[in-house]
Amino acid sequence: MNIIETIHHRKSCRTFDTRPVDPESLDELGRFTESRPRPSPPFGSAADFHLLDFGDMESGELKKLTTYGVIKGARHFIVGTVKSGPKAMEDFGYCLEEIVLKATMMGLGTCILGGTFKRSGFAEKVNLGEGELLPAVTPVGYPHDKRSMVDRMFRTLAGSDNRKPWKELFFHDHSSRELDYDDAGEYSDCLECVRLAPSASNRQPWRVIKEGRADAFHFYLKRTPGYENAVKDIKLQNIDMGIAMCHFALSAGERGLAGIWDVHDPGLEAGDLEYIATWSGHSN
Repeated sequence: MNIIETIHHRKSCRTFDTRPVDPESLDELGRFTESRPRPSPPFGSAADFHLLDFGDMESGELKKLTTYGVIKGARHFIVGTVKSGPKAMEDFGYCLEEIVLKATMMGLGTCILGGTFKRSGFAEKVNLGEGELLPAVTPVGYPHDKRSMVDRMFRTLAGSDNRKPWKELFFHDHSSRELDYDDAGEYSDCLECVRLAPSASNRQPWRVIKEGRADAFHFYLKRTPGYENAVKDIKLQNIDMGIAMCHFALSAGERGLAGIWDVHDPGLEAGDLEYIATWSGHSN
């Protein structure tokens, strides 16, 4: 699968086959995860990721560590850390989603966990340092052919199979003028990949305003009040923004659309939206 096909294909997996991932696939994913054979994150944050094997842990102990029974059958986890700083959450989400898409291409299932896992247990495994945050983890393994009852319940409660329509997400020049699919031009597939991005509780907090006729796309966050108060210093919806930015940039690259990320608030009429970053397209 190419990147755009992979984005369309990816679904969160909470129920895994208990067989371990084959050694060759683990080695390939581990090299991708830990050696970062890809560009740095958009804002240069120091993010590190590890592929860990919890196979020797008792099932009850692992259950307590991993989302209180939400995840079943997984023994491998991708654990990420990032130095605290401006745009650190966006960079973290961007990098983690690159790994998730790589795993999806390999036929492996994942599920980004931001608020429902025991951070202290994972922090010990990666020797979390001073000034570092552990925003999220994801199990990785072969998807089970039948979802558990808890898995089905979570998907139903979050509405995981539903996505907001274009008219609620993408705009032209200001936040009250809808951007049609055709008006997005050669970036239409890129915005559709943004629309399909995963997010905490499927809240889909990203909004994008295309400016004029230029290839400038301004990414905004529609924050859910009070949603992130429980996890100090870790902003799940900013991680979601990084995931959306990753989908946009990778799909743009696949379409041959060059550009860069920058932070320069254009001062557009955006209501209660919080400006995050801008993609500025340019000719190759």
